[in-house]
Amino acid sequence: QVQLVESGGGLVQAGGSLRLSCAASGFDFRLYFIGWTRQAPGKERELVAGISASGGSTSYADSVKGRFTIARNNAENTVYLQMNSLKDDDTAVYYCDADRPTATYWGKGTQVTVSS
Repeated sequence: QVQLVESGGGLVQAGGSLRLSCAASGFDFRLYFIGWTRQAPGKERELVAGISASGGSTSYADSVKGRFTIARNNAENTVYLQMNSLKDDDTAVYYCDADRPTATYWGKGTQVTVSS
């Protein structure tokens, strides 16, 4: 059974940090590009960070560049999103997804709330 399970969300003050984790099972994780997307109420889903299957290439939305860092551990089937200097605008549900041309899998998300 394919699963992506996000964790690590919560309530944090502006300027604070959180680290999100996404644990994968049921598929060959090391072959998949992994993305972190977020969706705030009333807004479209936004891809904030992505990492290649090998971990050798990463990309970030301009809105989080310099504050968020994505990393993966293929031996543990886990991807992380380190979020620093959090802002009110970062409040959203954060999802991880695993992508290949032949399949895409999604987690159920974890809520991040930033209070000012």
